[in-house]
Amino acid sequence: MKQEKRVILLSGPTASGKSKLAIELAQHINGEIINADSMQIYKEISVLTSKPTERDRKIIKHHLYGFNSVKKNFSTGHWLQMALKKIEEQWKNKKTPIVVGGTGLYFKALTDGLAKIPEISNEKRAKIRKLHNQIGQEKFFIKLIELDPLSKNFVLPTDTQRSIRAYEVKKFTNKSLFEFKKETKSNFKDTVFNKVFINVPRDLLHEKIKRRVEQMFDNGAVDEVKKFCKMKVKKELSSNKIIGIKEINDYLHGKITLIQAKELVTRKTRQYAKRQFTWARGHMKNWSKIYSKNPSHLLREIVKQAS
Repeated sequence: MKQEKRVILLSGPTASGKSKLAIELAQHINGEIINADSMQIYKEISVLTSKPTERDRKIIKHHLYGFNSVKKNFSTGHWLQMALKKIEEQWKNKKTPIVVGGTGLYFKALTDGLAKIPEISNEKRAKIRKLHNQIGQEKFFIKLIELDPLSKNFVLPTDTQRSIRAYEVKKFTNKSLFEFKKETKSNFKDTVFNKVFINVPRDLLHEKIKRRVEQMFDNGAVDEVKKFCKMKVKKELSSNKIIGIKEINDYLHGKITLIQAKELVTRKTRQYAKRQFTWARGHMKNWSKIYSKNPSHLLREIVKQAS
């Protein structure tokens, strides 16, 4: 790869205005947009995931949005392969790739590389999740350290997701997840990346989230969930985790009111944004964290960072 090329990484919490900023930035620097949001990959869900509109896509070319069925699995590894191809294509066409989204793992895969772990079947992974459910995180973590002593240096005792992943990797590959990670390298030098995180103040973000949730319901979120439920998607698939599906389904079945559904979606979205901030503090320490209430000031700052 020609390392004089560059890639703009634009991240931030949900509802921070990344998508709109990315379009304005692309217009300034002759760029095209690559999706880095794990929920905006789905064809069938647009309202709940706040996918860019047809109008947005006409203004600037968008890539890796709405191509995967909610009935199909999709991994970070799949995304990385596709994103690398899109970056190369855009460089070839004299465009600047702008990778936009809120999925921290996607950005980490791009900047740090992805461990080449052999595929573990869903059946095997389900067994480990079942064990975790039976004994709980505290006892499971003790079993993990017995199985893979290296894990104690990398996994917090309270980190359920990472504990399960570390356990299944060691169990079924006989090699520690952290040995795999040591061997991992990015496809790029770090100097290729201009990394920007939209650091919206919490109070303002909460207002934005509340407005966005209202807008989603106005734009047909309930009908979208009705269609999703008719598709009978397997419970273990990630598309079920889209915020709003469970809450609106509960409303449709009379378990909660519409007002309660909106409140729950708003609360879960705030919690998700909090996790995104936590990820940024831990994994995006060398990113430029910027914000301005004035959109033109913010754009100017991002253009400056991207130069």
